[in-house]
Amino acid sequence: MDHAALLDLAARLAHQAGEAIEAIRRAGFAVERKEDRSPVTAADRISEGIITEGLRAAAPEIPIIAEEAMSDGVIPPVAPRFWLVDPLDGTKEFAAGIPEYCTCIALIEDGRAVLGVLGAPAEPAIYAGILGQGAWVERGGVRTPMKARPMPATGLVLMASRSHRKDTGEAGFKPPVPVVETIPMGSALKYARIAEGVADVCPRLDGRTMEWDTAAAQAVLEAAGGRMFDPHGHALRYGKPNYRNEGFIAWGAE
Repeated sequence: MDHAALLDLAARLAHQAGEAIEAIRRAGFAVERKEDRSPVTAADRISEGIITEGLRAAAPEIPIIAEEAMSDGVIPPVAPRFWLVDPLDGTKEFAAGIPEYCTCIALIEDGRAVLGVLGAPAEPAIYAGILGQGAWVERGGVRTPMKARPMPATGLVLMASRSHRKDTGEAGFKPPVPVVETIPMGSALKYARIAEGVADVCPRLDGRTMEWDTAAAQAVLEAAGGRMFDPHGHALRYGKPNYRNEGFIAWGAE
C-alpha cells in the first residue's frame, strides 16, 4: 500500500474508533488508573482495539506501537517502519466531559513521522496529512486543505496544555514575537489548530510526552507547512529509547 492508501486506512479507522468513543461517552463509563496513575477508560481500550486490529488486517507487515499495549508490557522492538497509536489522547478531558480529545495514528519511516491522522470525534472532524503531499481536514464528509500560517508580526497565538500547563516548561519559552493570546486546549488537537492556520506556536519543554502523543500531530502539522522541533532545533524524531520525547516546540510556517 502506498502512503495515500495507508492514510485513507488510518482515517477510516480513526472515524470508526471515534464512533465507538462517542458511544461510550453517551452510555457512561468508569475511570481507572494505570500503574503510572494516569487515567484510562473503556474508550481507550476499545478504540485501540479497533485501530490496531484494522491496521494489522490491512498491513500485517508493519509493526504497531500502541499506548495501552505498551502499558500492558507489549513492547515490540524498534523497526525502520512502524505505526504509533494513541487511541484516546486527552483522556483527562474525555473523563471531565471536555470535548478536546482525539485519536492519533502515525506512520514512522526511518525515524520520521511521514503521515498522520488526528480523529476528533466530539467535533466531529478528521485532520490528516502526508509529508510533501499536503494536509486536510474533513468535516461533514467534505475535505478542505489546511495550511499553517507564517508568524504574524502583530503577535502570536499560543496553544497551551489545558491539563499540564503548570509543568510544561512554558514559562521558559522566549518567543521572537510577543504572545497576544493564549488558548488552553487538551490533547494533540492543539497542533491541529496550528496546522489550520488559526494559531502559531505550542511549547512543551518538560520532556514528559511519549512519541505517540506527538507523531500524528507532527505529520499533520508538517504536511500543512508547519514545524515541530526538539529543544536543539532539530525535527522531532521517532524510535527513541522507551519511545519518550525530550521536549519540543510546535510552530506554524516559516
